[in-house]
Amino acid sequence: MLSVKNLMVFFENALALNDFSMDVQEGRIVGIIGSNSAGKTTLMNTLSGLIIDMRIKEKRRGGERITVYGDIIFKGENIIDTQPHERVKKGIVLCRERHPIFPESTVFENLKMAGYLRKNAQVKEMIESVFELFPALVNLKSRKAGFLSGGEQQMLSVGMALVVMPKLLLLDEPLLGLSPMMQTLLVEAIKGLRNDSGITVLLSEQFARPVLPMIDYGYIIENGMLTLAGTGSELMDNPEVKAAYFGV
Repeated sequence: MLSVKNLMVFFENALALNDFSMDVQEGRIVGIIGSNSAGKTTLMNTLSGLIIDMRIKEKRRGGERITVYGDIIFKGENIIDTQPHERVKKGIVLCRERHPIFPESTVFENLKMAGYLRKNAQVKEMIESVFELFPALVNLKSRKAGFLSGGEQQMLSVGMALVVMPKLLLLDEPLLGLSPMMQTLLVEAIKGLRNDSGITVLLSEQFARPVLPMIDYGYIIENGMLTLAGTGSELMDNPEVKAAYFGV
């Protein structure tokens, strides 16, 4: 479904991604594991096309120069220069870190706004699916999103991405700032997406312990470079991964 080849991203002279390559097979959950500043968010922004908007804004204000090299092949098409809204139409949808929601709007209004590209009947059906996936949101549908807890906001954020009906769902650090209980709920929901809806999921995380058991394949990224790759179980059993992320 997705193939990334020799991707390089520069912020002025700083190298954020260095010759990074990966593959994502359809119907799988694939993880990008790395510490802070490893390049995970830069990768997600590049895959979603947000890096293009960032580059334009920086150029307008005379800020740092952003340069991207390499290829991003999605369903046989190179989309490296494709605008972000066109990537959404193709089925690539990003759920960004730290709960990007509309705080002054209700839960239901947030979900409805997320489906502006889809027909009303499709939006209604997807919103119902979101409430089935996250039952905790059902009684909160009339509450303003800004008054939700961090975990509830993350559920809403993922739900908004699902309303767009993605083929490839990009989740950037979905477990960040969540309690262990909320992390467990979200992990189960992500597994449900793969098993029940067949949505392909690519997620980035620094918390390897809850993520590795659920992914089909994973990539370890450090300082913008790929350092290890393998199945979730292979990475779980790797001594280097244990030392770096589990402290053993």
